[in-house]
Amino acid sequence: MDELIGRLASKAGIDSAVAEKTIGIVLGFLRNEGPSDKVQALIDQIPGAEAAIAASSSNGGFSRLMGGGLMAVGTRLMALGLGMNEIQGVARELFRFGRDKIGADQMGEIISGTPGLSQFA
Repeated sequence: MDELIGRLASKAGIDSAVAEKTIGIVLGFLRNEGPSDKVQALIDQIPGAEAAIAASSSNGGFSRLMGGGLMAVGTRLMALGLGMNEIQGVARELFRFGRDKIGADQMGEIISGTPGLSQFA
């Protein structure tokens, strides 16, 4: 997890605490919306990912009010102070990291199998 946090912080120019929260939010979204077996394979390759997902979903009441899907993820990331350019940078770096961990084919299946995600690939 530290490797991924460091990559996001430096590439997207964000604070490491924000990077960690962002990872939890995005992985939680992928777990809920993407192809579960492929997403779980990715999560299994990132030590600390489960804890980040759990921490990001702790404000469940607020999240439920916003609904689900990609728009809710965007809203949550903007609430962390990220703009659209930073969100796109974070997404691209997460996808690169995923390709390094589980391979381009499996990461491609996650991207294509998750509604709305291909626009960030």
